[in-house]
Amino acid sequence: MAHDHSHHHHHGPSRETERAALKAALSLILCFMVAEVTVGVLASSLALLSDAAHMLTDATALAVALVAARLAARPAGGTMTYGLGRAEIFSAQANGVTLLILSVVIVVDALRRLVAPLDVDALPVLIVALAGIVVNLAAAAILARGSGESRSLNLEGSYRHIVTDLYGFMATAVAAVVILATGFDRADPIASLIIAGILLHAAYGLLKASGRVFMEAAPAGLDPEEIGRTLAGYPGVVEVHDLHVWEVTSGFPALSAHVVVRAGDDCHELRRSLQRLVADRFEISHTTLQVDHEAAPQEPMQIEVAPHPPESYTRPQ
Repeated sequence: MAHDHSHHHHHGPSRETERAALKAALSLILCFMVAEVTVGVLASSLALLSDAAHMLTDATALAVALVAARLAARPAGGTMTYGLGRAEIFSAQANGVTLLILSVVIVVDALRRLVAPLDVDALPVLIVALAGIVVNLAAAAILARGSGESRSLNLEGSYRHIVTDLYGFMATAVAAVVILATGFDRADPIASLIIAGILLHAAYGLLKASGRVFMEAAPAGLDPEEIGRTLAGYPGVVEVHDLHVWEVTSGFPALSAHVVVRAGDDCHELRRSLQRLVADRFEISHTTLQVDHEAAPQEPMQIEVAPHPPESYTRPQ
């Protein structure tokens, strides 16, 4: 039997870069949120206040993501043999839950406003919404630059918060223009319903992605059956079973399998070759392969039955 544990963790973008991006975006969002709440109350705009509430969840999400990123950066040790990388997945799931709750609250308020609309002072709403578009574009750009070519699920949660808020400001701006042009105050709660729909879509994506990690499903884009067929088709491999492919945290896929090779083959060299194959083709560098030789074929034992059985039987020469 041969075992191997390859511990080259691949986490995609630099954690330090992600933390710097989260800090910058958080500062920007907090500054604008104060102004938005003030104008929203004065203008009696539900769309603006719902955006402000979402910006509060943005700020909370960014703060939680910062804490999670710091925890994930701690080295593995003690009972936490994988480290605290899944703190980032908890953060992403929390973001999904807050988006879901917020969307429900907005829907309830919007339906109430549709039945009994309030007078909306649309001009300040339009000004703040346009400013919000600029602020959220800047925050989204900061997070996008901080993620490099790919982003962790933790940063993805914060990014989706910002992007959905951007869409919300766009809907609010359109509603303000409609109210200014036509006096149709129900455009404000209608815009709120659109915002709620966007939040629901973002919440579903985050909850699904984080749930897959917690349920230890194979990472998106990796097909365990294809991996199994590739390993089994390698020269010298007789059988592959107990194959497991999962994601410890964002950018950290792992694989374990029991591999049976031909009797007499160099199992250690085959194991190293299979590791290279999995790393090169499927980009999985954390592998645990148990490699055994198949049982050597044995000649069938022939027994002659004598009238008086001998004391012992031996394999015929």
